[in-house]
Amino acid sequence: MPKRSKSYQEIAKTFEKAKLHEPKEAMEVLSKTAKAKFDETVEVHIKLGVDGRHADQQIRGALVLPHGTGKSKKVLVFAKGPKAQEAEAAGADYVGAEEMAQKIQSENWFDFDVVVATPDMMGVVGRLGKILGPKGLMPNPKSGTVTMDLEKALADIKAGKVEYRLDKSNIVHTIIGKASFGSDKLYENFTALMEAIIKAKPSAAKGQYIRSVTVATTMGPGVKINPTQVGNN
Repeated sequence: MPKRSKSYQEIAKTFEKAKLHEPKEAMEVLSKTAKAKFDETVEVHIKLGVDGRHADQQIRGALVLPHGTGKSKKVLVFAKGPKAQEAEAAGADYVGAEEMAQKIQSENWFDFDVVVATPDMMGVVGRLGKILGPKGLMPNPKSGTVTMDLEKALADIKAGKVEYRLDKSNIVHTIIGKASFGSDKLYENFTALMEAIIKAKPSAAKGQYIRSVTVATTMGPGVKINPTQVGNN
């Protein structure tokens, strides 16, 4: 077991770690226990009753949270010509084509949080699959990051768009905001995320879909949420 800080241990004493909280109650616990000197990010970890080894049980998507993420994201857009100009006008932090791919490959450059590409640029971006893929940065049509509508894509990302995808353990990890949002805004962001994940339930999934849900701040202990309170069917 990793050694926990004194602050972590003190926070953990303020609530029942084994208790399955209702979602709104869990957000209230997080808001009260965020004690770091910086504005902690609120993370959510959702164990799903699917088998991601099967293509028909993969889960991946994106949504714009009602109150955003509280984090400003740097966006790299792969585009040429008029579309590159559109990306620049829409607020992209970096825009380019082959030269950007070369910069990533030769300089190990990753000064960006999201990658967007027009469909015609996927031949270039595809060569970066082994580099971008493991970092969760590969553009994908399902998450809206392979598109001709760069203006909308950038507006959504800047407004607080988050992606969710299943990992090898059949768990979705993502963020729902900052501790400073307060319990009401965190609850609304959490609810929007859960609705999207429930809507994405594969028809091949059998039994209980949402197995467990835990939320936590950057420095704090996990707060368990009762999975039956978030739309199991």
